[in-house]
Amino acid sequence: MENTFIIDPARCIGCQACVQACGECGTHRGVSMIHLEYIDRAETVQTTPQICMHCHKPTCAQVCPADAIKATPDGVVQTSLKPRCVGCSNCVLACPFGVPKYNADFDQMMKCDMCYDRTSIGKKPMCATVCPSEALYFGPMDEWKQRRKGTPVNKFRFGQQDVTTKVYMVMPEPVERIDVKVSDIVVRPRRTPALGAAE
Repeated sequence: MENTFIIDPARCIGCQACVQACGECGTHRGVSMIHLEYIDRAETVQTTPQICMHCHKPTCAQVCPADAIKATPDGVVQTSLKPRCVGCSNCVLACPFGVPKYNADFDQMMKCDMCYDRTSIGKKPMCATVCPSEALYFGPMDEWKQRRKGTPVNKFRFGQQDVTTKVYMVMPEPVERIDVKVSDIVVRPRRTPALGAAE
């Protein structure tokens, strides 16, 4: 039975266990490829883990001028190949999920590769192995559905771009696709009245 990677943001407790475990991975020891995003820092302490969604048609690979980003036959998008990566950050800017990060210490784009050294032989990624609340789940989809509520979704729309991913994200209601409007998530600065202006 095929294993599926599922993120359930509502279950994240912000413990950072996934971040620490990722840094212990043998392929990039000491450098974590996952981080926690704060949903709305002004209003809540709620966090969600951010990992690569492993798009079926990865934009990061499409915009790479050096052909440094490759996907495995089973759809896992790899971190950039060190000999080819030119550090241009095109992938960083192009990813609709904001996942790739340029690491100046290595002069290379680095990102989650779903612990391919582990998952390719049937083991769980490091982050899903240690997550105490199963905000990160790796296993059979049928088993997840027996134990959890919500709808795992792997179709997203960013403006006019449709994106299908290998990784699923849990939504509380039955939905087929998540539509993201950039105007809804951009934080706009509050306007301050000019000095001497009437209130």
